Amino acid sequence: MRLLRADEIPDLALGTSVLGGGGGGDPYLGQLLAQAIIRETGPVQLWDVEEVPAEALVVASAYMGAPIVMAEKLPQHDRAVGAVRSLERHLGQPIAALISAEIGGFNGLTPLVTAAQLGLPLVDADYMGRAFPDINMTLADVYGIAATPMVMVDDRGNQVILETVDNLWTETLSRSVAVDMGGVAMIALYPALGERMRQAAVPGSISRAMQIGQALRQARAGSSNPVHAVCETAGGMELFRGKMVDVHRQLRTGYAQGEAILEGTGTYLGQRMALYFQNEYLLAAVDRRVVATVPDTIVVLDARTGSPVLAEASFYGLDVVVLGLPCADAWRTPAGLALVGPRAFGYDVDYYPLTAPRHLHKPNL
Repeated sequence: MRLLRADEIPDLALGTSVLGGGGGGDPYLGQLLAQAIIRETGPVQLWDVEEVPAEALVVASAYMGAPIVMAEKLPQHDRAVGAVRSLERHLGQPIAALISAEIGGFNGLTPLVTAAQLGLPLVDADYMGRAFPDINMTLADVYGIAATPMVMVDDRGNQVILETVDNLWTETLSRSVAVDMGGVAMIALYPALGERMRQAAVPGSISRAMQIGQALRQARAGSSNPVHAVCETAGGMELFRGKMVDVHRQLRTGYAQGEAILEGTGTYLGQRMALYFQNEYLLAAVDRRVVATVPDTIVVLDARTGSPVLAEASFYGLDVVVLGLPCADAWRTPAGLALVGPRAFGYDVDYYPLTAPRHLHKPNL
């Protein structure tokens, strides 16, 4: 166990933005909230997954909605507290700790804000190791942990409790409710005892995000290359360098979907990369050869500053470096790939490791 202090939050926020793989929402607001609340309430206990008692109840606290909506409709953090307390009453058992459903983007910080307000520990783990757009796209689902009972709370205080037959139905029904709630909801879900949580969680993901953020910050302050610092700390590989020359983006069924085209620079001169995204970057192809797909994380960084470039904020003329980060091993199992592999998102290609590019037949978007 260690204490997470307010002055460490900027590194965490920067790291979660990298691990978001272009999605998950901008964590800057979460950073400000977390710093303000922790300064008021004191540091948050950060538990290693092995420190969580086997019979302790652990719940995920999260924000639900398209990141592009959050830019105009800011979530109310006290509603997350209401969701957790409502779920606790519904279950009739005290919640011992919170966990992040996804470490990428805004939701990498949401449970920290909630934990600080409730005086609960936060588990140094998450259920993805990155960000994904759907509630059921977690390793908790792969390991058979139910997302429900799940509580949704909107900015007016309306609450909905879902009990579904499986996690896919949780995603389907909650998405409809979120639309009625104005596109944004704070949620509490995936209740699990410590022993079950440990089976499905990606351990150390909060510490990893902090290390990535710290490396990027120190590189910017010193004379080292920030992109190299991210790549080395995150254990990734460079896929491409170039300039964005075209971006097609639209909000469809609650997701920011589209495609970005890059023209290569330097050693990639004369080549073109296509990046396909649905909130997160999902597939990267160079001259119609696939170089990375989900569930590996595709990260786009500003070539000069190393700042992560969200899919919703990409624009013409931006000089970028594209990295690939390996996913958690459990995602590469048949069950994991069935849930979040390229075909789960409509791309007619197989998943291959980052080092094995394949020819791409352009998918229908």
